[in-house]
Amino acid sequence: MNGTAHTAIGAATGFVVANTFQTSPSTTLLFVGLGGISALIPDLDIDGSLRGRITISHKVIRTVAQLIGALMIFYSFFEGGASEKWFGIGIGLALMVIASKIKQKHMLTITGIGVLAGGVSLQELWLILLGIYILIASFVSHRSYTHSLLGVIFFGIIASKFEASLGIDGVFYTCLAGYISHLLADLKILPFNKRGIKLFLPVSSKEI
Repeated sequence: MNGTAHTAIGAATGFVVANTFQTSPSTTLLFVGLGGISALIPDLDIDGSLRGRITISHKVIRTVAQLIGALMIFYSFFEGGASEKWFGIGIGLALMVIASKIKQKHMLTITGIGVLAGGVSLQELWLILLGIYILIASFVSHRSYTHSLLGVIFFGIIASKFEASLGIDGVFYTCLAGYISHLLADLKILPFNKRGIKLFLPVSSKEI
């Protein structure tokens, strides 16, 4: 199933939760949006369709990192002390070499690190956990752990902390329902899915 369909189903689950909690119009819109976004989260894995849409081009990061490395070399050469000069030049050269190796497939990992750092800076546990989720997703294959019960449990913890942070009842159920709707829509028993999901990883790798 494509991302548009997943978003629509997730948004619908958000609307159902909003009606259940009898929320205000503004909160209903929030739940519809959260449901749609949560329904896309499982496709953050390394081969998922969402990966390329939330990450900027690796060429931008590579260019910026190489420029920073060059500036470090330049600054260290003219301003650094005897020992600091060579240390700074070495760091600058290392940064330029590492930057030259960055490819698009690395951008999701970098995004996860950024979200994790943002969570630490803001002292928001849900954001820290989301960063960890993205990092894990950047290393696992498509329709594996992000599409499993473990993924549901982990995302459920994120959703519960997110609700606690916002202080709005129903956020947890909206996010979790949206996430689960994605897994249900990807089941192999549905006629339009050639592949299924490995729901019981790591106990079983059988697709259902």
